[in-house]
Parts: sequence; C-alpha cells; structure tokens
Amino acid sequence: GPGPVSVHHPPNIDAMHTPPTRVVALGGIVAISTTAIVVRAADTSPTAITFFRMVYAIPVLLVLYAFVFRRDRRPWKARSIAALSGVFLAADLTAWHVAIGEIGAGLGTVLVNTQVIFVAVAGWLIYRERPTRTALVLIPVILIGVLLLSGLGGSDAYGDNPWAGIAFGLLAGVFYAMFIFTLGASNRGYLAPAVGPLLDSTVGAAVAGLGIGLLIGLDFSLDITWPEHGWILATALVTQVFGWLLISYALPRLAALETSALILLQPMLAIVWAYLIFDEALSWVQWLGVVIVLGGLLVLNARGAVEPKARTAPAEAAS
Repeated sequence: GPGPVSVHHPPNIDAMHTPPTRVVALGGIVAISTTAIVVRAADTSPTAITFFRMVYAIPVLLVLYAFVFRRDRRPWKARSIAALSGVFLAADLTAWHVAIGEIGAGLGTVLVNTQVIFVAVAGWLIYRERPTRTALVLIPVILIGVLLLSGLGGSDAYGDNPWAGIAFGLLAGVFYAMFIFTLGASNRGYLAPAVGPLLDSTVGAAVAGLGIGLLIGLDFSLDITWPEHGWILATALVTQVFGWLLISYALPRLAALETSALILLQPMLAIVWAYLIFDEALSWVQWLGVVIVLGGLLVLNARGAVEPKARTAPAEAAS
C-alpha cells in the first residue's frame, strides 16, 4: 500500500534504536514497495483486490494477536474507531488501485504519497495546527510536480489515462490522510501492540471493501480465480501483515530524517520495479514531476509540515 506518514520523535531518540531497527524498517519498506506491482499483476477488479486483501490477512493477524491480546487495554470505543479507520483505508486502496490501472504502478504510488499534504491540511482544519513556512512554500511546488506527472498531453507520456490516474491518485491520498487521523486517534493514549489496531482496521476495511464492491461494482466478484487470487494473497501476506508490522515497529524508533528517507524509498522502489517488470517508461516531463514531488515530500517530511508545538502523537499507519 501507500507509504507511512512522518512522525514526531522525542529528543533522545538516538538512544532508543539500534542498527537492526534500520534493517527491520528497510525490510518493511521493500515489502510494501511491491504492492502496486502485485496489484497490476493481479489484473482484476480494484474493489475485489481491496476486499480479498483484507480477508486473507485477517486469519494471520488473529493468530499473531492471540500472543499479545492481554497487553491490549483499549476500550471498545477505541477499537470501534480503529475499525472505522478501515473504512477510509478501503476507499483509499480502491481509488489507488484504479489509479494504478490508469497511470501505472510507479506513478500511482508516487501520487498516493501526497497524503502528507492532506494530513497537514487536516491538522490545520481540525486541530488548528499551524503549517510551517516550509509547508506553505513546498505544497504549491509539489502540486505543480503532480501536474507534470500527467505528461501534459505529450505523446510519450506513460499511462492509459494520466489525468484520470492523477485524479484517483489524489483521491487516494485524501482517504489515506483520513485513515491516518482516525487510526491515530483510536490508539492515542493506549499504545496497544501494533497488531491490535492493525487487526481492527483490517476487519473494518474488509467490511467496507465488500460494501464498496457491492455499491459501485467496478467488476466486483466474489469468485475466487487463479492466478489472480494468488497475487492478492501475496499482497495480503507481504504488505498487509509482514510489511506493515515491521514498519509499525521500526519507524517510531528511528530519527526523523531517517524516517523521511525510508518513506520516500517506497515510491522510488515502486518506480524501479514498474520499469523492470512492466517496462513503464516515463516521459521526461513525468520524470521531472517525479523529482519535484519526491524531493518536495522529502524536505516536507524532514522539516515538518506543522509547527513543533502543535504536533500530535505518532499514528501507526497500516495501508
């Protein structure tokens, strides 16, 4: 799925991590960087991929949760909010899967990482968090980079419908920002083991994914066909379970600059995989857009989108 959000770290963070933590984080990032590739390889309904990815992940998460459930002291209200976050996750993934079909696995992954912008906007509107000067300067620049991802109508631009891909990619970013805020709120003050909120959110996303599939269709089918479902099972295990559990453990233990670099390694790797596996050759205009968007997001993550005094507790991302 899309990459994790940047988090705020305490001043003594260097004393909290060891070199293996970086290896854990890198393993998680590499795992989730394959998601868009697997989605494209599955070549089936965007809504079906969302639904079955969650269904296949739930039994594994249940087994893992059995080992830590005694340490999960969240009340049912908090767990319900975590499940609600799954509704936004399902909408995020469905829109993202459509974007991948229209503009490719590489650019689709770059686009959904613009969620950083929407998180900053939501923080401003909901929590009155003041945007930094860096954010005010970079957000318009990043959006210009997003426009360049379309190829500006050039005949050498990659994608069946780049403008539709951009629209759905940005929509996925909006839903992902909503997911981050909701999931973060569900575990704020409880610090439950990562698998707890992840399980609740996954269950919520499965229910919402089924609802979205039945309501809007997009060739949604409950039929299990192969090899399509083999690919969906792979993304359930590699991304939804393995990748995000590693990331949820490692990122809060790493310094902010390392976190920022790891966050943007995911879309960069997705572009590499897309080129190597599917020959997604971008035009020079699209490459310029990639550089502007990823460069802007790197600086925005490293410098911060909101004033330090207004930052909230870390959110555990699970998309």
